[in-house]
Order: sequence, then structure tokens, then C-alpha cells
Amino acid sequence: MCETIAAISTAYGEGGIGIVRISGPEALGILRRVFVCKGSITSRRMAFGRIIDPETGDVIDEVLAVYMKGPTTYTGEDVAEINCHGSVVALRKTLALVLRQGACMAQPGEFTKRAFLNGRMDLSQAEAVIDVIKAKADAGYEAALSQMEGDLSRRVREIRAEVLDILVDITVNIDYPDEDIEKLTYEKLLADLEDAGDEIDSLLATAGAGRMVKEGIRVAIVGRPNVGKSSLMNCLLRQSRAIVTEIPGTTRDTIEEAVSIRNIPVYLIDTAGIRETEDLVEMIGIERTKEAFNSADLVVFIADASQPLTDEDRDILERLKDRRHLVLLNKTDLGNAVTPTILGDRSPNGDVIETCLVKGEGIDKIEDKIEELVYGGQLAQKDSVMVSNVRHEELLRKAGQSISDAAVITETGEALDIIEIDIREAYDYLGEIIGETVSDEVLDEVFSRFCLGK
Repeated sequence: MCETIAAISTAYGEGGIGIVRISGPEALGILRRVFVCKGSITSRRMAFGRIIDPETGDVIDEVLAVYMKGPTTYTGEDVAEINCHGSVVALRKTLALVLRQGACMAQPGEFTKRAFLNGRMDLSQAEAVIDVIKAKADAGYEAALSQMEGDLSRRVREIRAEVLDILVDITVNIDYPDEDIEKLTYEKLLADLEDAGDEIDSLLATAGAGRMVKEGIRVAIVGRPNVGKSSLMNCLLRQSRAIVTEIPGTTRDTIEEAVSIRNIPVYLIDTAGIRETEDLVEMIGIERTKEAFNSADLVVFIADASQPLTDEDRDILERLKDRRHLVLLNKTDLGNAVTPTILGDRSPNGDVIETCLVKGEGIDKIEDKIEELVYGGQLAQKDSVMVSNVRHEELLRKAGQSISDAAVITETGEALDIIEIDIREAYDYLGEIIGETVSDEVLDEVFSRFCLGK
């Protein structure tokens, strides 16, 4: 492995500033060879000067540069950062010069990987860095920031410490049965295992909300033509994105837009109205509506209050039985041919929101329901720990299963050394989350997802 690495750490393209980052034992030496300024380079003090090719004397750029002595840096190593003008050419030439002076091109995520290997952060904190960068809305950003600051790590370490205490009790009772120590009873062991299992389950319960605030939710808006689907999309977007007319069949294809609702990333899908038609283009749109229906995390069905329910309405209501959904009764200002009671009797959850979308009425209630779907009825707390990483969720499930398996054979009075095997598995799974029992292959996979320069 090359000891000193370098890469462009800012996004590719034109901008006011672009940064070339260097990390490793030769960071200061390389900076001194390419950076000319008045005075000396002092740790953690920004200096103004020029990047000059030492072989030709050519000036590449006027820059601000800073050297930071390890280990109190992002990577835990000596780090230098060159703040160039945000020109693709200036950045490329500066990086090429740095590489010619002995640095190696950094691999994706290698700066953060070094931070992990040097003990600056554990693995779950390192993984949160990329989530902070890619956050699509405030809730996802706050969850990632909480994880990056170590909130999840602390919770996992606490559970792991409980599991370790159980392992110590078992080991002592196996290895020193004749010593004057408290004898471990199966009743106490079972109670301890149940406590640890409950802690794991409590953390796992946040995974659904964690995935949604990180990745967002797909919301399909369905219903017959001209019931207000496009009006709902425009209301939630706070702009006229979809065409709204009194002519049925205006929307003939799915329209997708992203929006932040209550700080949750939401992908809205306005669909073609479902009805019997001979129009080939509209038929294709209806097929895409059905695909959107099947792939959505939430289906919003809209019915027209001014017209009796049709066979198409009843068919959609029947399809909703196995799906997370909202039922909206729109155009309540035009009549009551359909009432909330009628829809509620047919809706699987009996929950109907009355709306008049042309006036913007009922939008707050719809947003409340979307927030409730994500957080399970519990308001999000900024200081709460949330599992948003699929790898962490899977490891928690494995740890929980191992604890459960250990509890089952404890109830049957199995030998302690057999019970210990499952408990140690749980301990190792928890260690994989924070990187204490992780393989090189897993590390390579985790950091390969990072962008270059981070």
C-alpha cells in the first residue's frame, strides 16, 4: 500500500474552489516542493501562494494551502489540502504534479478507510460519512450525522458489553467450577439473554424508519381519470408540474417528481387514470400505473365525492387490501354522492381523508399520514438512534437470532459450553457493525461505495 495518497476531494466541474487532498507521511514534503509562499508553512494555518512545477518553474495556480499534522486530522495522518480555483484544468494539473512528487492516487473512500484503520472512527461512523454526503432531506441528514458522531456505535457497544458480561459469567463457571464465585443459574442466564435480545429488538425496530428517511419512499397516486391525482401532485410539490384539466385521460403516462415532506424524501408518481379504454397510448399508461402501484411503498387512492363509486373504484379498493395506503375523498365541495362512511366500509383500514385539492384543503392531513407511515406514529426525535444501513440491520438480525437460539437451548438445560457458541456468535456479529470483528473483504466492499477523494 502506498504510504501517501492524493485525490481531488471536491465535486467534478466548475466552481469557486476545488480542493486537492494529500494524506500520509510525505504530505508536508510534497506540499513544500510544489507550493511557494512567503514565510514558512505552519501546521493548521492557511497560507496564500502559488503552485509551481519545480522542474519547469511554470505557475499552475494561485492557491490557499494548509498543512495539518497528525494524528488530529480526518485520516489520523499528516494531511495537506490545496485550495485551487475551481477549474477542472487547474485541479487536474495540481493533482498530476502532486502525484509526480511521490503521492499515489487514492482509491474511492481511501481517506475515510485510513481514518477507520487509524482509530479516528469506527466502521459504522465511517459508513455514515457517505450517508451525510448523499442525504436527500433533513431527516436523513440528521440520522446520518447522529451515526457519524457515534450515537449508534455507543448503543451497539452497550449491548455488546451486556453480551460480553454473559460470556464472562459462562467462562468463569466453566473454567473455575470449584472457586468461591457466584454460581450461574439457568434462570439468571435466561433473564440476561432476554434483556440483551430486547435491546437488539429495540434497535432493530428503528430500521424501517431509518431506511425511509435515508432512501425516501415511493408514493403512487392512483384513481380513475379526473378525480384529482395531478392536483394532489401539484399541491404536494407546491408547483404546477402535472397538467390539470376537466378532460378525462389528460395524464397518459407516469410522472415522477421528488419532494421533501416533513423532512422526508418522497418520490411522487402521478399515474394515468385507471379505466376501460380502446386508446393504445392510454392503455400503455394504465399498465405503467399498475406497475407503479405494485412497486410503491405507499399508494394514495383518490375517489370523487361528487360521483358514485364505479367498478374501477371498487377494483382499486380491493387491490389496496394488502398494501400500505391512504384513501382520499376529493371534490367534497361538489357533492356527497360518496361519503367517508361509504369509503370507510370498503377501505381495509377505514381511514379516509376528505379533501378539496383545488383549494389545497386536506394537504396537512396527508402529510401527517406520510410522516406517520415513516415513523410508525412516533414523532422523530433528534437524539434518538436510528438504524439506516442495510448491513447493520442484517447483522443485528443475526445477533438477535443467535441470542434467541441461545435462550432456547438454555431453557432445555443444555451444557454451558454449547450455549456459549451462540452467544459468542452474537458478540461477533455486533462487533462487525463497529468494525472490531470485520474481514478485509467487508472493509473493501464498504469503502468501495465511497466517492473518490473522501
